[in-house]
Amino acid sequence: MQGDGEAEQIANTDDSWEAEIENGHEASATDFMSVLRWYYAGPPGEIIDGRRYDWDWNRAPVASEGRPTAWRKATMLGKGAARESSDSRTIWMFEPDPLPRMEYTEIPVGREVASSGLDSQKDQPTSFRVAARAKASVLLDAGTLTTAYPEIILSGGADARVRLTYAEALLDEQGRKGNRNETQGRHILGLFDEFIADGGSNRSFTPLIWRTWRYLQIDVTTGDQPLEVEKLRVWFTAYPFQEEARFAASDPELAKIWEVGWRTARLCAHETYMDTPYWERLQYVGDTRIQALVSYVVSGDDRLARQAIDAIDSSRIPDGITASRYPSQLPQFIPTFSLIWVGMLHDFFTYRDDPEFVRGHFPGTRTVLDWFLRHQRADGLMGKLPWWPFLDWTHDFRAGVPPQDADGGSAPITLQFIEALRNAAELEQRLGDATRAKIYSERADKAAEAVRKLCWDEKAGLIADTPRRSHFSQHANALAVWLDVIPRDNQRSVLEKVLAAPGRGARTGDLALSEASYYFRFYVARAMEHAGMADAYLSTLQPWRDMLKMGLTTWAETPEPTRSDSHAWSAHPNFDLL
Repeated sequence: MQGDGEAEQIANTDDSWEAEIENGHEASATDFMSVLRWYYAGPPGEIIDGRRYDWDWNRAPVASEGRPTAWRKATMLGKGAARESSDSRTIWMFEPDPLPRMEYTEIPVGREVASSGLDSQKDQPTSFRVAARAKASVLLDAGTLTTAYPEIILSGGADARVRLTYAEALLDEQGRKGNRNETQGRHILGLFDEFIADGGSNRSFTPLIWRTWRYLQIDVTTGDQPLEVEKLRVWFTAYPFQEEARFAASDPELAKIWEVGWRTARLCAHETYMDTPYWERLQYVGDTRIQALVSYVVSGDDRLARQAIDAIDSSRIPDGITASRYPSQLPQFIPTFSLIWVGMLHDFFTYRDDPEFVRGHFPGTRTVLDWFLRHQRADGLMGKLPWWPFLDWTHDFRAGVPPQDADGGSAPITLQFIEALRNAAELEQRLGDATRAKIYSERADKAAEAVRKLCWDEKAGLIADTPRRSHFSQHANALAVWLDVIPRDNQRSVLEKVLAAPGRGARTGDLALSEASYYFRFYVARAMEHAGMADAYLSTLQPWRDMLKMGLTTWAETPEPTRSDSHAWSAHPNFDLL
């Protein structure tokens, strides 16, 4: 760390620093992926053992005073340097933090849903006594999903164990969430932190990382002494977005959709955007593009979007493409998300006035598109892509990948390629290399002609997903309308057909038709707007109305049964409604 100015140099990490190992605080070894039986990519649980914890760490004498202390002089490993310094002796490079402080505000703990085993209880639901050698439990409903630091304050009860369990929803006996407001006959299953009391008074326990929950359960098991739970405090945290835009309508459900959408966007934005604060705190490009657009139009704050564009650019590998998510301990590559990253930069160019920032990312957009140009088939369609060419969590897309022939030929992926080429062509024409812009436009035109020639099915009146014309999707046809690959005269009839699909397992004649998920309906809305059908937009919001009826207070990842109850890619109605 390096102070910004002369007065801040006292904060520099040098040999004046001292360090102490905290032996009472550790990560839990619990494998939450196994506990929850879904993919989990978040922080571990924490265990704070008050019997080993140094409660006086913040009041202890420093080593220089000559009195006994656990503090020791920090070991100097080398001097830090700014990222662009010459001949730095370390790879740990200083960069200024571009983000403001995260919000940190105390909020109500919610209402008590159930309790058992309490020896006595005070006026507050989180202030109670548990007798010696007993077990007790209190279940709280925050009313809405939240991201926050829990702080539980305990007195007495040496060796008592306290567990805080966090869940988006309660489960019935079959493990289903059902209506999120229902609590009878349901139980909690979720991430948890554990605390062990040392018997002292007003001991404050809080994990190092914030948690996500609507339902929080306090479970207590005491030893030979009774335990006083003095109180639970909750400190909301998220990126400090301000809601500057306003939306009002005569339909009260639309106001609720706006409210829930903005809450979803906020809870999925911290030091990075993330697809879900509970299950995966990862900045995926497909999700992040939508989140950034919501940020631009609702808050006007572009700082987190800049961070995201920079981070994804920094994830590029020698092949040329970006990672699907970044920062990430586990490398993962979704080539189609590299195309969407180009779209993110074009979105920034559209909504913000900073040409130098945009131009600074051209080395990235060029390597990404060069990689794709090498994979374009001679007929103009995209060839078979390596890695994971995810498009959407659609029920008949295997692992989210749209149908492809043996050598590729996916219309939806080719259409995403066309969008990226056109976006980059405009950026290059306005701010960069006109020759590149011409190449991009020519290759986009070739791809568009290939989709029209090889994938248009005259009988169905739709774009098929591959030249075999055995499968159709809302995805391909929405993108083809939005990008004018389908001629203007046909766009309305195409959209009317795909929007009339009755849902999962829909068919066009004898042919399968895949329906867009909550996520990809963002692109369906772009097609409707482009084709002059925005007046029909409200009729497409039934899935969001259904989620409200299910008691969701943030938008889900997918239709039921959904893993995640808070997924920002489903918050695009806040962009659409404006």
